[in-house]
Order: sequence, then structure tokens, then C-alpha cells
Amino acid sequence: MRTAVVRVDVDPTARLTAAQLRDGMTALTEHAAAASADVIEAELASMPAGRRQVEVLIAGADPDELKRTAVELCTKAFGVFGAVPVAGVLTYVSRGTDDDAHGVLAGLGLRGEIERVADDDGWDVVHVTLRKADLERMPESRVHTALEASLNCEVHIHTT
Repeated sequence: MRTAVVRVDVDPTARLTAAQLRDGMTALTEHAAAASADVIEAELASMPAGRRQVEVLIAGADPDELKRTAVELCTKAFGVFGAVPVAGVLTYVSRGTDDDAHGVLAGLGLRGEIERVADDDGWDVVHVTLRKADLERMPESRVHTALEASLNCEVHIHTT
């Protein structure tokens, strides 16, 4: 399962005090742990108004559900101070696994077969087999770049 990093603006109106931001961050960490999520430690009070974002790490596949969960956690933590958290950008942590490769393909609207082999020097080479029809609507170079960036290894794309 892939791990998403959901960014949430916990103080979009820039009205929370430094103490409220610290207390909210403490509460968020506790709420996240109870929900099997993690929070990247951040000193929100030192961030510029309008950019007080937390990063919530949650395992899952549905981006809308992941954003909803992160906003709910932030609302529990910061809503007690009158804040209305707003979901921001969602990205994924990449560990270079085959699940990451499938996730990249899914994000591009593609499905394919993944085969990982070691080259003569022991480095991973990932062979991805896609339907030729899929590459008519998505440039192969874009798929290749996204996979290499996510997997941090050599990628070969084959078509059927």
C-alpha cells in the first residue's frame, strides 16, 4: 500500500496564536497516531501566515478519502480554536517498490505488468509492459520519466 503525504492548511485565516498552533500540533499528532497516520513535525508559528501547512502521512489508495481523513484529523486538532482546515496538495512517498510503480501508472490512468531484474552489476532494472493503445494517449517519455523518478532505477518500457 502506498503512503500519501497530504498537506493541510490548518490556519487559512491566519488567526491562530502561537500557543494554539503548538497545542493543535500536539493534538494532531495524538489523533493521527490513533488513526494509524503520522504527522511530520513542524513549527507552525514560525511559518508565514497563509502557509501554515501540516503534512499528514496516511496509507491508502483513494486520494479523496485520504484528503478527507487528513482534514478530519486537522479539524479535530485545530477546529477547537475556530480554524477550518483546508486540504492542499497530495503526493506519495516513494520507496521504489513495485507498488509505487503500479501507483504511478494508476495516477497516469494506466495499468501494466512490472518485472524487476538485476543487471550484471546487481542494480535493479524495471521492465514495464503497457498496451500500445495506452501510449497513444499518454507519451511514453512522460511515463518513463515518472517511473524513473519514483523508482530511482533504470526503467525499460515494452508494449504489447
